[in-house]
Amino acid sequence: MSKKILIIASNTSSIGPHKRRTGIFLPEVAHPYAEFDRAKYQVDFVSLTGEPPFLDALNLAADPDNLAFLVGKGWSDMLKAKKLADVDVGTYDAIFIPGGLAPMADMPEHPLLKQVIQQTYERGAVVGAVCHGPVSLLNVKLSSGAYLIAGKNITSFTNDEEENYAKADVPFELETALVNQGAIFHKVDPWQPNSLADGKLVTGQNPASAKGVAEKMIALLSAE
Repeated sequence: MSKKILIIASNTSSIGPHKRRTGIFLPEVAHPYAEFDRAKYQVDFVSLTGEPPFLDALNLAADPDNLAFLVGKGWSDMLKAKKLADVDVGTYDAIFIPGGLAPMADMPEHPLLKQVIQQTYERGAVVGAVCHGPVSLLNVKLSSGAYLIAGKNITSFTNDEEENYAKADVPFELETALVNQGAIFHKVDPWQPNSLADGKLVTGQNPASAKGVAEKMIALLSAE
């Protein structure tokens, strides 16, 4: 039976004091979508508000998987994303949160998103996130009262990468925030691929890591 993946997208279109334009970073959704599609998985999209998400990094459209996403079923389905509150997430085998700066604005504290991630993780489904997407894991508490990421091996966009990218635009440095909630943080040189799984929690450091996150999620789902 085909696995079902739910991609949860931010609805933010700008961030920071200078209203920097942002959205979901194209390869961070397009590359995983391509891997899930090749695995013959059902891929559905939701956004936090039910409004169409925004895309960033359209200048990377020449990449084959990015282009296939834009002109094929991926982007058209993402534009029709349902509202997170209207979807039974319990029917999905995995959830995936792509990055871009957008999640830094609307995902750190979103109550329903925190509940969805907690329930998905505790029922043994796969939770994946890449780049700034792991901001969604902040402030998620398990039934025990412990933070989900406490003691977990994870990664995300690093402070070093943010320094030369969007430090003036983001409300906080994600690496620092994750470590402050007990994460065991792993990083490689800026912009190099780095993805890792700790149980059924899969994270990636940056855009170059999005494909690896999807591959690790698929490996976990294939082992079930």
